[in-house]
Order: sequence, then structure tokens, then C-alpha cells
Amino acid sequence: MRRPRRRAQTDAMDLDELVFHPWVAQGPRQVPTFVGGAGSHVVDEYGRRYLDFSSQLVFANLGHQHPRIVEAIKAQADRLCTLAPSHASDVRGEAARLIVGVAPEGLGHVLFTTSGTEAIEHAVRMARLATGRPKVLAAYRSYHGSTTTSIHLTGDPRRWASDTGAAGVVHFFGPFPYRSAFGSSTPEEECERALDHLEQVILLEGPSTVAALVLESVTGSSGVIVPPPGYLRGVRELCTRHGIVYIADEVLVGFGRTGAWFAVDHDEVAPDLLAFAKGVNSGYVPLGGVLVGERIFEAFTERPYPAGLTYSGHPLACAAAVGALRAMHEERTVESAARLGNSVLGPALAKLAEGHPSVGDVRGIGALWTIELVRDRRSKEPLVPTGAAGEANAPMAAFVRACRDRDLLTLVLGNRIHVAPPLNIGDADVATGVEVIDEALTEADAFLG
Repeated sequence: MRRPRRRAQTDAMDLDELVFHPWVAQGPRQVPTFVGGAGSHVVDEYGRRYLDFSSQLVFANLGHQHPRIVEAIKAQADRLCTLAPSHASDVRGEAARLIVGVAPEGLGHVLFTTSGTEAIEHAVRMARLATGRPKVLAAYRSYHGSTTTSIHLTGDPRRWASDTGAAGVVHFFGPFPYRSAFGSSTPEEECERALDHLEQVILLEGPSTVAALVLESVTGSSGVIVPPPGYLRGVRELCTRHGIVYIADEVLVGFGRTGAWFAVDHDEVAPDLLAFAKGVNSGYVPLGGVLVGERIFEAFTERPYPAGLTYSGHPLACAAAVGALRAMHEERTVESAARLGNSVLGPALAKLAEGHPSVGDVRGIGALWTIELVRDRRSKEPLVPTGAAGEANAPMAAFVRACRDRDLLTLVLGNRIHVAPPLNIGDADVATGVEVIDEALTEADAFLG
């Protein structure tokens, strides 16, 4: 017997019910339906404008509807919309040239993917095939994606529901001065002790069994943790010494987010492989990839790399990357992001923290910051527990509502408010966003009792 067709639906909220949404319970949602945008704002179906202080999921580095990117996509669509990856493509080659042109030294080739999690999957596969070793090291307080290998590599609680413990992944503690696992009192101590700990993990696991180490150059959605100076250099030295492939995960922080083209640039190191996505074309068409160094490239010059993707280097996505990267050079976007962190956003958030007892820490770099909320500044107890939902998450839910009521989109994860506006946001919009967060934090303060 045939099932009756679902009734025709025209209301936007009804249509949203047809979508199975990631990372949330599938019950009714009270969220705006967005239909347009420009610059640092998006517009809902009623014409209401919201300031995007999250760059969506930290990918709209050049904001919404940037004319150079839109024009590049349209021009490519008029020429050739799609092409299998086995064929040569002028726009694919140009995107690779521009990406290699800003990459750390020695990363001279690009495997294109359609997402960051795919980039991590392929980087790990390359490392295992090139070394013949099974294990991969990754940090706690990390997020590397939601496909099989990348979710096992993830170190924060988002992996728990999918973690079988059987993917050859070993986790270690990275540096985190605010919540040090090593009892450190200075950044220098934290760096030294974190590197000593990492070396002990390598030695105890057996260097000859470790194919790769995967590390976010700046921890992103798991806490916006900027490593102390010298830490990435120390990681590079350990990997070189033990023949381990160093994979830099720059999916969230690459292409200007930290005030440098890549976050490894701050420590002047070059990994063996570098995973990217998001900011490469501001997410206008899905694109990710792996920058490949000579050591790994040479492993596949005479034998095929045994993997691929139907849409690897999709012409429309690559055209968006070409448009975005050319615009970033012309508009000096990376320099703007550095100034934003040093002179505008960083100081404003530090001042804001002084007036709110719920704020335990403010930290960040460039255009990537977080405000960590606590119940008590001395004990550093998080304002909401890990995995909080319902009533347990009431303080953060109240904050989000207060921001949305004031036309501000934020990114809240656990007890943290992530502040990641487009890199080309104006100073006046930054001031508006910080003012709204300041007002909304009174909602969180109220839960301290």
C-alpha cells in the first residue's frame, strides 16, 4: 500500500522541518530563515539584518556576497560547470598555484577535497601509506571532523558517541595555560612541559609505530587555544627526529584567520602535510584540500595514490578560491585580520571581561577569539557542564537568545562564546557586536546566584 504524500508546505519554518540537521536534536527549532546577505550581515525572510559575528562556522572569511567571489563563480559557470578530476583544468591549476604561493615552504602540491574532514582523512591515509606505520597522535581538546578517522582523532567530547577506540589513535595533552595539565605557571613552562609530555607519549607508544601527528596549529572550536611560542617548532623537531609525518590541521585557522596566511607561520615551521578548507574560498562552494610536501609526494610518483573523490577540484569551487585569494591579496585581508586582533577586537573583549564575573578567560589571535564562562574565577568551574542540554544549559541558551534578540549571530560551544567575524569587518560593526555581547552577558551573570 502506498503511503500518502506529505502535504505541500510553503512556510519556511515548515520546510526546515524536512531537513535532518547535524549536531542537534531533531525536535522543533526556533531559528531564523536566512535568504540574503551582504558583507558582515545576513538577512532573514522578513528583511531583518543580523550581524554575523561567527562567520557562520568560521568559514566566511570575506563575509557574504563578496563581489569578486560571486563574479568568479558566475564566470566559471558560463564556461564549464563541472569536470572529472582525471582531466586537467585551468581553473583547478590556478587555484593550486595561488594556494601553493602562500603555503609554508616545501608544500608544493595540492590534493583537492570537498571538505576539511575529507582533507584530514586523506592526509592520514597518505602518512600511513608512506611510512607503513599504523598509529596517529592527536591532542585532547581538538576537533578534526566527523568522518571515521577524523572523529577518532578529535579529542573533545564530540567524539564520544562515535569513538570505538579502534582506529589506531593515541591522544596527548597539548599546551593550555588557562587549564594546564602540567601545573605550569608561565607560557614558557607550559611549552617545555607539553613538549616533554609529547615526547614521552611518542617513546612509550614506540616511534616506529607512529605514522603521523595531527595538530591544529591553533585549537579552534575546542577552545581557541593559541600555543605558546616555540611549541610548534618543538613538535616539528620531534616529528623529524622520529620519522613521524607532521600534519597541520588548518581547516579552521588557515587563510588569514589568525593574522597570518597559516597559523604555523607564527612559529615559522613547515609541516609535511597541511589540511585546509573553510577560508580558502570563504565557503561559497564546498572546497578543502591537502597541501603535500616532497617527502609524501615522492612516495606516490611511481605508484598510484589509492583514493580519490568524484568532485576533487570542482571547477566552481576552485573558481571561488581563485576569486577569494586574489581579493585577499588586493585587499590585504591577512594584514587586516592581524590588526583586528591586536588593536580592535582583542582589547575590546579584554575590557568587556572586567565587568562580568561569569567571564573566566578571554583569549585568541587575529580574528579568532573566545570568551570562556565560569561559575567561579578561582576554581574555573565551567558555567555549564560538558554536554549540557535542557535546563543544565540554560545560562548559555539565555545568552544566545539575548544576542539574537539584538540581531547578533554568535557561535557558542559548551561554556565558550567564540568570536570570529569576517576578516574584513569594519571597526564600527566590531564595536556593535562587542556591545551586544556585553549586554547579553548579564543574562549569564544572573545564573551565578
